[in-house]
Formats: sequence, structure tokens, C-alpha cells
Amino acid sequence: MQRYYPVIRVLSLVILMFGLTMLVPWGLSWALHDGAESAFDEAVLLTIGTGAGLWYATRKEKRDLTVRDGFLMVALVWTVLPIYAGLPLIIHLGASFTDAYFETVSGLTTTGSTVFEGLDQFPASINLWRHQLVWLGGMGLIVLAVAILPLLGIGGRQMFKAETPGPMKDSKMTPRMAETAKGLWGIYILISVACTLGYYWAGMDWLDAVMHMFSTMGLGGFSSHDASFGFFNSPAIEAVSIFFMLLAGINFATHYIAITGRTFRPYRTDPEAGYYLLVCLASVVGIAIFLDAHEVYPDFLTALRYSAFNVVSIATTTGYANTDYALWPMFAPLWMLFLSSFATSAGSTGGGIKMIRAIVLYKQVYRELIRAMHPNAIQPVRVGQEVTQHNILFAVLAFGFMYMVCIVSLTLFLSFSGLDIITAFTAVVASINNTGPGLGQVGPATNFGSLTDFQTWICTIAMLLGRLEIFTLLVVLTPAFWRR
Repeated sequence: MQRYYPVIRVLSLVILMFGLTMLVPWGLSWALHDGAESAFDEAVLLTIGTGAGLWYATRKEKRDLTVRDGFLMVALVWTVLPIYAGLPLIIHLGASFTDAYFETVSGLTTTGSTVFEGLDQFPASINLWRHQLVWLGGMGLIVLAVAILPLLGIGGRQMFKAETPGPMKDSKMTPRMAETAKGLWGIYILISVACTLGYYWAGMDWLDAVMHMFSTMGLGGFSSHDASFGFFNSPAIEAVSIFFMLLAGINFATHYIAITGRTFRPYRTDPEAGYYLLVCLASVVGIAIFLDAHEVYPDFLTALRYSAFNVVSIATTTGYANTDYALWPMFAPLWMLFLSSFATSAGSTGGGIKMIRAIVLYKQVYRELIRAMHPNAIQPVRVGQEVTQHNILFAVLAFGFMYMVCIVSLTLFLSFSGLDIITAFTAVVASINNTGPGLGQVGPATNFGSLTDFQTWICTIAMLLGRLEIFTLLVVLTPAFWRR
């Protein structure tokens, strides 16, 4: 057990930092006297107290983390922190542990699914906390830890590599991991401030603007209103949301290089950004034409408005809705869920397999077609100007296989539990892609509150698998991982 003490020591510091983030909704609760003060009092004390206690017990264990430690650390962070995050929901709302854990996993994994109704009547501090979880999970608490923990003498490269989304985890913007993480967070905060101002300018009050900025930048889709963006019914607010959702779906390393270099060239040379924007734009126009042809809306411009907002929302795995798109002809919502599987870029706050993997898979399939006709042809797989190495190709193929296995297996579990196939399949796809709403019983006009505890836990597992990109979580469950 003692060999895991260094991991526990780092985990204790992450829990401590997480407890400090609770001071934001705690302060709002006391400022507004919204009734949740005692819940946050207890939650803050329990979280900070646990973190401090674990740190004190393991304070002398200071060895560097190995790669294996990094995987364990990431798995622990994403499974343990939701327990503490759920304390205010359990204490104030009386939520069950299952519902509270689902809600906070949904927030931290930037999924945005909810089991709660009556969000408009929630204390402002509770709603702020739910949204803040999305923002923190968006860039990743591990990346935050990598930026801060080196000050305490803790190397963070192993954690950063396990946490960073996408297949090309070894690329660095700056030579040191801490500087990389600080750069990412700096850009994240800068764009977040712009998003808040945009929402306020478009007509939201300051509190709604901050909360929806949190879930927009994290591409998480939580809202402080049951009707989501239908509550505002504002084309201006929707336009601001579309712009920042699209922005958050691009690799933040690209934003960092573009902003620090004061040039748009990184967006042109990014191998994902062009495909990502093209797929989203083509889908928006295509779905608008489809809706207009089926006379869902009275004119094309109205169809374009609803298509633009909902297609971008689901494609970027945000999960906002300004109408019940489950009532559209079935092709449209199914295409949107398909987009959520791959549209966003690696290094963004979005979910799914990421555009870079989709590009690699497509080019690998094309190469095999060429080789079938010309067996001796040399046809390397290129992404941008780079030739993709075989180890990356094999990793992407393995990831694609496990992604499909997880979707099929978890869908069968939900179907076995009594859910209809549309609800079961779309709930799993929406969860593993960290998208939010599915169809059927978990559509945009409803939520996941109608699921049984067993079904809720299946969706919770799917969200964690999706956020940690499957292998980070599965590797910890293998017997070989625990052998000395």
C-alpha cells in the first residue's frame, strides 16, 4: 500500500484545491442568503479537511510519479472529486448519492446531462456550482494541477499526458509542462471573459452570463433554466453562444499560438480546424434545408436559426437546446448525434473521438482501398504535412474499436434493464461523447431523472469512459496494472 502514498499525496493536494473552488458558490450563497449556506459550509469543511488530512498523513512521500502513477492519479481524480462535488446537492437538495454523483460527473466530464427538474427554483449558488464544475472539467483539473503543483515540488508530466485529450499527447507548446498548462489556462480564462461579456451584451443578466459562460466554454450544456436556451428566446444570445461554442471546439493550443503570435496562420495550418468548421457549417445548412423541405418551420430563415443553434450545440457536444429537436424528422437529430462522435478537435473541451482520429481513420481506410488496387504502392497516411507514425495508427484503430465495443456493450446493458432501444442507444452515445441529451426518454425536452439507479450508473460509467478516452480508465482495471 505504501507505494501508492505519493499518488495519495498528490490527490490530497488536488482535493484541497478543489475545496478552495467551492469558496466561489459558498461566497455567493452567503452574499445572497439563498438558503444553501449551511450546505456549502459543510461541503467546504469536509473537502478541505479531507484533503488536508490526507496530505498530512503522506506529506513525506515526495518521489516523482511514474507513468503508471499518472494513470492511477487521473482515474482517482475523476472518480473521487465528484463525491465531494455532490455534497451540496445531497445536503441541500436531499438528492440520493446516485443522482448527486451522476450530476457532478456530468458536470466535471462536461456532459451536461441532468437528473434534476425545477432548475429555475434552485438557489443561485447551487446552480453556479453545477456550472462551475463544467468550466473546471473543461480544461481539466489535472492540467490546473500541473500548473500549480510544481510549485510544491511535484512533477506533472505523467498526469498531463494521461489527461490530455487526443492521440498526439507528446506535442508541447512550451518546453515545460507547467508552462504549457499555464498557457492553456490563460487562453481559457481570456476567452471565458470575452464570452461572459458577450452574453451580458446580448441580454443576459450578470449571473446567467457567468453561469452560461461556464457551460459554454466547457462545452457542457448545463443551464440554470429547465427550458435551456428556449428560456431566453433570443437570436442575439444564441448567436453569441454559437460563436463561443465553435471557438471552444478548436484546439486550445491553436488558440494559444495564434493569440501569442498575433496571427491567424495557426488556424489555417491546424489539420483539424478546417475540417471541423466545414463539417459544422455544411451540417447547419443541410439540416436547415432539410427542415424547410419538411415544412417544420414557416420559412427558411427560421429553420436556419434553429438548425444553426442546435446543430452546433450537439456537434460540439455542448448539449444546449432552444427547441425540442426530438420532434424534428428523425434524420436530423440522429445526424446531430453522429456529429457529436467526432466533430470537435483534440485539445478542445469537446467530447467524442475527436476530429484528428476521424481524419486518421478516414485516410487509413482510403490507403487500404488504394493498396487493394495497387499492392506495391507506398501510400503514407499524412495529417497536415506530417506522416502519421505506425504506433499512432495502431493506437487510433484500437481506440476506434474499443469506442464501438463500449457503445454496443453499454447499450445492451441499458436495453436489458428495460429501456427502449432508441433511449438506450442515444443515452449511451450522448454519455460517452459527453454530449448531454439523447432521444426518447432522455431527449432535449426531458432529462435523465426518469432512469433507474442501475441505468443511471451505466450512463455515469459511459461519461467517465468518454472523458478519460476509454484507455485511461480501462488500463487501471487490468490485472497487469496492479502487479509489481
